[in-house]
Amino acid sequence: MVDPTSDLGEDVTEEEAPRCEVCEEPILTDTHRVVTWIEDGSVRAAHFCDDSCRREWDP
Repeated sequence: MVDPTSDLGEDVTEEEAPRCEVCEEPILTDTHRVVTWIEDGSVRAAHFCDDSCRREWDP
């Protein structure tokens, strides 16, 4: 998996790209959104390809 702070789309393949939590497509665009939270003492992250998928997400 790619570091979520990296510049997606630059030398990132579909296999390496994070997947959208809603549509499961590889995220290779600059509309990438990430939600982070703490769960059981660990940092968790959910990736989204755009704001629309982010709004559809129901954790």
